[in-house]
Amino acid sequence: MHNALQAGLQWWDTWRTRSVNHRIFSALMTVGGVTLAVKLVAAAKEIVVAYQFGTSDGLDAFLIAFLLPQLAINLIAGSFNAALIPTYIQVREQEGRREAQRLLSGIMVLSVSFLVGLSVVLALTASYILPLVASGFSAEKLAVARSLYYGLLATLVLSGLATTWGAVLNAENRFALPAAVPMVTSIITMIVVLVTVSYWGSYALVVGTVGGALIEVGVMGWALAREGVSLIPRWCGISPAVKQVLGQYAPMIGAAFLMGGISVVSQSMAAMLDPGSVSALAYGSKLTNLLLGIGATAVSTAVLPHFSRLVAVADWDGLRRTIAVYTRLLFMITIPITAALIYFSEPVVAILFQRGAFTEADTSTVAPVQAMYLLQVPVYVVGMLFVRLVTALKANHVMMWTNILNLSLFLVLTYILIQWWGVGGIALATSIIYLVNTCVLSWMVLKIMNRSLPGSSSGLTSGYTQ
Repeated sequence: MHNALQAGLQWWDTWRTRSVNHRIFSALMTVGGVTLAVKLVAAAKEIVVAYQFGTSDGLDAFLIAFLLPQLAINLIAGSFNAALIPTYIQVREQEGRREAQRLLSGIMVLSVSFLVGLSVVLALTASYILPLVASGFSAEKLAVARSLYYGLLATLVLSGLATTWGAVLNAENRFALPAAVPMVTSIITMIVVLVTVSYWGSYALVVGTVGGALIEVGVMGWALAREGVSLIPRWCGISPAVKQVLGQYAPMIGAAFLMGGISVVSQSMAAMLDPGSVSALAYGSKLTNLLLGIGATAVSTAVLPHFSRLVAVADWDGLRRTIAVYTRLLFMITIPITAALIYFSEPVVAILFQRGAFTEADTSTVAPVQAMYLLQVPVYVVGMLFVRLVTALKANHVMMWTNILNLSLFLVLTYILIQWWGVGGIALATSIIYLVNTCVLSWMVLKIMNRSLPGSSSGLTSGYTQ
């Protein structure tokens, strides 16, 4: 038995290193499998939250309070990661691990500084910002949201560090642990809610979220230290590599801000509708987020290091083959699953949430919202291929301009569609703009790659942007 297992593992190691497509598929299976477990735990957490809170004012207040901290994490930490990894891999391959460490240490200084500074700004401006994003809340409900908001600001630095360290582990071809770590916050939140909700109400959600983020950053730091990477932020000056990261970061943060604006606009418009609409929008997105968490997260995590290496060696034919193979594969997997879930949307909502404070009437409200959100799944997952290829090509300005189009279109569509379908119109507008985004990005990527072919007068360079 032991010999058979050992032979199987050796075959797997040989197969997954045979080609780029095999390595990407191996990473997809690793990240996707682990993320599935993570999302199942997250789904269990949502069931617990639904049982305890339903579509109550307390949950509405928490969701609005967490909106801006989540946006800030995605803007600063998420954008830094996407800008950092292609250059980090390039420096490590061309100049060695010592220079890669210097780059990481300098970027950590900038990242932590941004996160701390932004936390202070968000805290000082809470009295002005929250009434804008929760304009439909009563004074009492807004006061609860404000107090929850102050507690959740602690997640900015914690989640930012965990995200950056996880991205570096991905660059070192360590995918399983970074994919598994988010399970911690879901477990901690479930425990805290079940034990303390009768005493703390919606404040239990804050304690679980912050406590989970603290444990996550500890685990990620331990894993990175085992890889021999220093965790100490150290400023080494503005090197050409740092300049390149910052040059890619500026358009990346602009693109993330515009795309994050869709989430802000969605929940702000939901807050102007009937009470419970913010919660209904959140519940309606849970299944879609589960699927995207498994599919899109696996795709984006697995392909970026490999795309970055292919770009570094100018293997344009390899890039084209990989994009074609995985576009077909992802559509073949996601379209049938999406169609089935849309057809059975109402029973799925009932099975997931209809118990305790979540009533049959809530199921009727959430089911069409869920169906509208599900429409985006195939194009969103495939779109992540092109998003990561744009990042690997160091052409992040493309995403900034496409996201200006997306946000503008979303504002118009949302205003029109909520007149007809209420909160469901917000979900439908979201799905439409992701379809537009994928079409535009694929067209732009093909143009960039055509210009980069040998003999082109405007090919990409593997050197640093000066």
